[in-house]
Amino acid sequence: MQDIFKFPIIALAPLAGYTDLPFRKVVKKYGADWSLSEMINANAINFKNEKTLKMLTKNKNETPYSVQIAAQNPEIAKKAVEILNEYDFIDGIDLNVGCPVKKAIKSGYGGNLLNEPENLAQIIETIARTHNKKFFSVKMRIGFDEINGCERAKLIEQSGADILTVHGRTVKQLYTGETNYEEIAKIKSSLKIPVLANGNIDSYKKAKWVLDYTKCDGVMIGRGAIGKPWVFKEIKEQKSISEDEKKEVILEHLNAMYEWYGNFGIILFRKHLHTYSKGYDKASEFRDKVNKTENYDEMLEIIQGFFNV
Repeated sequence: MQDIFKFPIIALAPLAGYTDLPFRKVVKKYGADWSLSEMINANAINFKNEKTLKMLTKNKNETPYSVQIAAQNPEIAKKAVEILNEYDFIDGIDLNVGCPVKKAIKSGYGGNLLNEPENLAQIIETIARTHNKKFFSVKMRIGFDEINGCERAKLIEQSGADILTVHGRTVKQLYTGETNYEEIAKIKSSLKIPVLANGNIDSYKKAKWVLDYTKCDGVMIGRGAIGKPWVFKEIKEQKSISEDEKKEVILEHLNAMYEWYGNFGIILFRKHLHTYSKGYDKASEFRDKVNKTENYDEMLEIIQGFFNV
């Protein structure tokens, strides 16, 4: 891992609907060491759906870059990995073992795998044998409804994962309640492979505390980066960036969205502007304006006026 990463690793977590190529392009420029695609269902990869395959695309500044997959059994996982092996630009594969949404649980992937240790081990062993990438990682939660993080983490390590990211909540907790950093610290101390901490990390002060407390090899940030993609730079520099630099990031993100999606990117960018504008005066009025805007020039003018760019 030393030839791929510098430790501690400051990584961007996969978030459906948010960590697309434009967002990853921005966070990589502003300090993220490792970026992962949005979670992609292995079945969708296997069907070679055009929209799904486009989601695999890597921006030129994304190295290392992993594609995160969700798979409910070894056969589906193997077929998807064989397809991903054909894409030389993908540096790593990540397996989701934590997604808490009902669709994932009902379909047998994501967090549901924590209830199926034998199946989980077989999936990981299959991916480890099949992939031709630089590394293979797993992202897990500390249990389904009861905490058994150390037990599952050891199984994941023994089955062939090179890196493990641990979200310090159970699947049943969804995104509520406190993150259990104590369990993450126990997992870290029990494994030989690198371990990253995940959950409620949204500032350089919190990241430093988590790294000091858990002794992990890095942190992975998801929701804490939405509306704040510069948080990676702040963690590395241990200070806040300037208001002028924040405005520069927002415009870079807008341009990246427009370049990747065309006019549809303007519509998709609205949700990001909702979070970028939090805490500013007249944010509600600003959101009303952008919600009615589908034109790049008009959106640019509204943003420049609101943020005084």
